[in-house]
Amino acid sequence: MKRGMILILGIGLLAQAAVAQEKEEQRLADSATVLEEILGVPENVPENLLDRAECIIIFPSVKKGAVGIGVSYGRGAITCRSGKDFSGPWSAPALFALEGLNIGFQLGGQATDLVLLVMNPKGAESIMGSKVKLGIDASAAAGPKGRTAAAQTDVVMKAEILSYSRSRGAFAGISLEGSTLRSDGRGNRYLYGRRLSARRIVREGAVAAPAAAQKLLDLLNRKSPRNLSGS
Repeated sequence: MKRGMILILGIGLLAQAAVAQEKEEQRLADSATVLEEILGVPENVPENLLDRAECIIIFPSVKKGAVGIGVSYGRGAITCRSGKDFSGPWSAPALFALEGLNIGFQLGGQATDLVLLVMNPKGAESIMGSKVKLGIDASAAAGPKGRTAAAQTDVVMKAEILSYSRSRGAFAGISLEGSTLRSDGRGNRYLYGRRLSARRIVREGAVAAPAAAQKLLDLLNRKSPRNLSGS
């Protein structure tokens, strides 16, 4: 009887893990869809900024929480250009989390898609820590938009992270100062089947990209195959 109970418990745990893995794979698919849609509109993330970004973080459907004024949360994915100097193709993605108080006021009651560009190695190093507060641990600013946006504006030169939002079809820069970014350890464990930090996945290449990430990586490698930050 004990063996039967253990077997049932084991099957239940495996089924739970499979459902959780499917949920995280869907997060990657949603991230790819959001980025594809945003890059497909005329007034989108400036191409010259995407080409100079070391990493990109996508949060589909960031929501304002029901409890607490302005509390917002989002779950998404990060990928960086591979190689020590960020000169290679886009890496396997790690799952990331966004939490903050102040962005709730900007988001209102709507689910909002967010895209963050990490513009230099210092910013990339900062977000690989356990928890990063934007505006304190890493400088952040609302990103300029449109194909003609200048890459050398003051805001771009100073910010380590540029952030954009899309809600109800409207696309604009958004300030995320005061909110926090962190690696989603549980999500990464479900996605890759073992405990891995964002640094191990994204910067150290500890694992191959899952099949669910292929659409996102193909899109980025097609739209921005080379890092032009040094040009």
